[in-house]
Amino acid sequence: MAYSSLREFVERLDREGELVRVPFEADPVLEITEFADRQMKSPGGGKALLFEKPRGSKFPLAINAFGSEKRMSLALGRTVGECAGDLESLLKSKPPTSFGEAIKLLGTALELRHAKPKSVGSGPCKEVIYKEGEVDLARLPIQKCWPQDAGRFITLPMVFTQDPDTGARNVGMYRMQVIDRATTFMHWQMHKVAARHGRSYIETGQRMPVAVCLGGDPVYTFCATAPLPDGVDEMMLAGYLRQKSVEMVKCETIPLEVPADCDFVLEGYVDPKEPLGMEGPFGDHTGYYTMPEPYPKFHVTAITHRRDAIYPSTIVGRPPMEDFYLGDASVRLFLPVMKMTFPELVDIYLPPEGVFHNLVIVSFKKSFPYHAMKLMHGLWGMGQMMFTKCFIMVDADVNVRDMSEVAFRACANVDPARDILLTKGPADVLDHATPALGLGSKMGIDATHKLPGERDTRPWPPIIAMDDAVKRRVADWMRRIGGVTS
Repeated sequence: MAYSSLREFVERLDREGELVRVPFEADPVLEITEFADRQMKSPGGGKALLFEKPRGSKFPLAINAFGSEKRMSLALGRTVGECAGDLESLLKSKPPTSFGEAIKLLGTALELRHAKPKSVGSGPCKEVIYKEGEVDLARLPIQKCWPQDAGRFITLPMVFTQDPDTGARNVGMYRMQVIDRATTFMHWQMHKVAARHGRSYIETGQRMPVAVCLGGDPVYTFCATAPLPDGVDEMMLAGYLRQKSVEMVKCETIPLEVPADCDFVLEGYVDPKEPLGMEGPFGDHTGYYTMPEPYPKFHVTAITHRRDAIYPSTIVGRPPMEDFYLGDASVRLFLPVMKMTFPELVDIYLPPEGVFHNLVIVSFKKSFPYHAMKLMHGLWGMGQMMFTKCFIMVDADVNVRDMSEVAFRACANVDPARDILLTKGPADVLDHATPALGLGSKMGIDATHKLPGERDTRPWPPIIAMDDAVKRRVADWMRRIGGVTS
């Protein structure tokens, strides 16, 4: 389903028993973080929170709205599995012959499923407009999340940029440290598409128009976090997921379009001639602070918003956190796309303790010696999978979400000299353990059963398993006597 605003989504969460309203005043400086962190670390992700009176702002603040499997399904209008199955059926209509063709086909499939985003004359995001001297970010309940943070950070922004050469749109999510009433830092990392757009503007010397959207249909926020290939429009993915084209409206002060139903829009620019500034520290999803690094400044030329706007926010920190559910949904949604290139894939899991890139568990159908090595190299070459610090490869019969089973296979089936691969490559710039920014080592662990061509002279033993007929008979007997069946 398509939501017309963040408020409509919040009201749906309330009806579903997934929301806790906080009616008293709470400070966006640290206090809201402590509230939210306790919920995020509750079983199953706790509840979404709506702070009705954040101190210093008239706008309510919603947080942890994506922080459970149920809330992710409510945001998407159906389960992630149903979305992935639908996408897989679309892509199977014309099997690709290469990864590049797979990406092209993905864009075509999304375009055919629902019409492209369509332009409209105006929308709710323009009900209130501030320009020039009226711009003041202090109107928003922007959080200072952790004690050593450098200031307040916008944590759930959808950042719209455009390739100056092709005109292709990109929507990413990059934290924004507030500097003053009309200026923030823009933390787009060197590997991100928006950073590439920024480098192109450096060559032209022209100001780079940037629009930052907050709220609206929650699908927009999910799509901004999704690891879409460069050149595939996030708003086209949003139209596919919400089963309705995204209506786009022109900004007031810059030549970009944004979703007409967003709650807030910050219009502005990045000046490629302006020296970079030191952004941070920031309490990050790694569970540690990211220390100061140079990033560009974003100058706000206009703020527009709905009259009944709700400010969306999140926090990151030591896992588990809300962002795990967004990341897990992305992996499950795009698994069919990955299977187009690697049909042997069964499942992929990024456990919350691995904070996305530190640990990835992969199950696959093994068919030849050193198949695991081939697959891990291939996955390291796919988009943001290049940041993966450690792969654990397991056989197709392993449930990748059962960490006890994964640990058992890794301990039982690995000979370190034969089954551990060490290599180097690009690393997440937020990874404080790497010896250089954006560059680090990687490890692949082959925890599969070994085939004759990849072991020495010893035979590989079978795994212990009970006969299925015996298991059925005993399960029936236990039911009769009131015993457990598991």
